[in-house]
Amino acid sequence: MSAPTYLIDTNVFIGLEDNTEVAPDFASLQKLAARHSISIYVHAAAIDDIQRDNDAARRRVSLSKIQKFQVISKVMGLDRTALEASYGPLRRSNDVVDATLLHALEIGVADFLVTEDQGLHARAHRRSAALGDRVLYVADAVSLLRTTYEAIDVVLPAIREVEAHSIPLDDPIFAGLRADYAPFDVWWRDKCVKTMRKCWVVMDGGTIAGLLVRKDEHPGETEARLPGQKILKICTFKVRPESRGVKLGELLLKQVLWYAQSNCHDVVYLTVYSKQKTLISLLDYYGFIHTHDNSGGEMVFEKPLPRERLVCRPGVSLFDLARTNYPRFATGEGVPSYAVPILEEFHEILFPELVRKLQLNLFDGVGLQTPGNTIRKVYLCRAPAQINQPGALLFFYKGKSVSPPSQAITTVGVFEEMQLAHSTDELRRLAGRRSVYSDMQLQAMEATEDRPVKVINFLLARHLDPPMDLAALKQAQVFLNHPPQSIKSLAADQMRSVLDSSSIGFAI
Repeated sequence: MSAPTYLIDTNVFIGLEDNTEVAPDFASLQKLAARHSISIYVHAAAIDDIQRDNDAARRRVSLSKIQKFQVISKVMGLDRTALEASYGPLRRSNDVVDATLLHALEIGVADFLVTEDQGLHARAHRRSAALGDRVLYVADAVSLLRTTYEAIDVVLPAIREVEAHSIPLDDPIFAGLRADYAPFDVWWRDKCVKTMRKCWVVMDGGTIAGLLVRKDEHPGETEARLPGQKILKICTFKVRPESRGVKLGELLLKQVLWYAQSNCHDVVYLTVYSKQKTLISLLDYYGFIHTHDNSGGEMVFEKPLPRERLVCRPGVSLFDLARTNYPRFATGEGVPSYAVPILEEFHEILFPELVRKLQLNLFDGVGLQTPGNTIRKVYLCRAPAQINQPGALLFFYKGKSVSPPSQAITTVGVFEEMQLAHSTDELRRLAGRRSVYSDMQLQAMEATEDRPVKVINFLLARHLDPPMDLAALKQAQVFLNHPPQSIKSLAADQMRSVLDSSSIGFAI
């Protein structure tokens, strides 16, 4: 077993090696990799990228600096035609380089690819969700390395609800906003500070890494065009450049969508510039619709939040239905469901917000709201059951525990896919961006050819409030005798009994 290998794209190499100041996240990537003996590679195809630089002096310097990295050589006979067959149209020379990097990832010569190229991320996800999860932004690579190798020292990002006036005007989170919106300080003072507008901030290591400002609107005073009487505008959605990736964006989006669903909003919307491709991709994935462009040239993205039952549609997978209608999901006949037993140790790793919520209930006035990490998660187990249908519901049953709740179904997930890892190296790759497990935990699972580990990807859909405890589960005949020791299929009426035990914000 070897340590994982990280392949870096040209844009990351330049970020580390050009003669400008190195951004904090780029420096952290290099420092963490060196500290934990993680190999960083460049691809021979990157040399092609550099060779196309018209600035001869810069090209010469870049070619000299690339020698400090180990180089992955090209595959003999791999041509443009073969790459196009797998990765789609390659119209430019740079597209060929991108496809070559993805090919290196798929054949296993590297475990993860780190790139700031949003088009390359999109190309990987078009190929497969599994491949897309192994393509990381720099911030996500840093987060994965910290979680994997420095889990004891890591404090998971947490969301705090604050009023606008409590955020210092010199906070670095505002730098990019001032650059995009010339009258930003005036708007912030008049529209946010004076009205004490509510904000969510993501605190990461004692600093503000992300900011979301919200505002309630009504018809006649809104840019939203989708019908609805109660409208929630996201006035500001900002993640600091050194924290930018997928995880913090998902954390903020989860917060606003769960809040809007719980408070019966009909529509959520925000405006973005076309250059904000990472945010646009995230919005598109979770069902926001680009309805129009406003007078300032911004794209308006809207998401309806109906409260009627989500009906299965012919030709649309249950998973895609849940993803685009998030946080709603399909229920009832035709939707498989499973009870998934989980030990306390792994429950707290997967759902840290439930641990912190309990702590906050003991200390009123701390000011934190429901925190967590991402919507897209991964669960590892060796259960014999096979789950085959994307969109199936997973009801996580926390077994006998020291911390409450004990012996209760706490959480609903929406199944995406299941894969088998036959080695620790393969387990690292398959867990990918979604991993919240330390490397010691991954090694302890001892994945082998004979005893593979199941890697279950799912969306976090809802926490039951209150959790459904064992007594209630037995009374409703969800569990007839002892609680299951392994993944157990549930009948439609058992599924309904669990969902009926808690308000989930829409009809089932």
